[in-house]
Amino acid sequence: MSDSKKILDAWDAYSDEHTDLDGWPYDDHAYGLRASQRDADTAEAFESLRYGARHLLATAETQLGHLPENTVQSRWVYQLGVLHAALDRLEQLHEQWLETRDALPATAKPGTTAFDDALAEYHAEAWSYLDDWATHGNTLREINAAARKAPSPLAPAPAPAADRRTPARK
Repeated sequence: MSDSKKILDAWDAYSDEHTDLDGWPYDDHAYGLRASQRDADTAEAFESLRYGARHLLATAETQLGHLPENTVQSRWVYQLGVLHAALDRLEQLHEQWLETRDALPATAKPGTTAFDDALAEYHAEAWSYLDDWATHGNTLREINAAARKAPSPLAPAPAPAADRRTPARK
């Protein structure tokens, strides 16, 4: 998630520098190439998280359900919903990509126009959902941090402090 944040920050800086005040790029072709690279970089950054994302969401929801109400941020439920919806769509798009990739001619390997164009299309379709993870993914850390600080119902109650007014030895 932090890699995605760096990618998005770099994109924002590039976009600010290469567009006019209305947001129109000075060079459509260069801007499109850079956007395509942003999409690919964001997808690659998410890849290491993709396989455990459902587990992370389930853990966060369980933790959230056990937190004292006064420690819960009201936005967390919404953000977990965004992450769920984005992950659902990312999984659908990944399955579509695998089908598309498998339907390509045998000569379409990475580095060929047919393969690279299909992959770029997949990345472009996935980007907004990856952006949702980059934007809201830190919620998982926030919930985990709150859960780690919250008192556990399984932990024993702290022992009462010892009475320090014992008579002194003579």
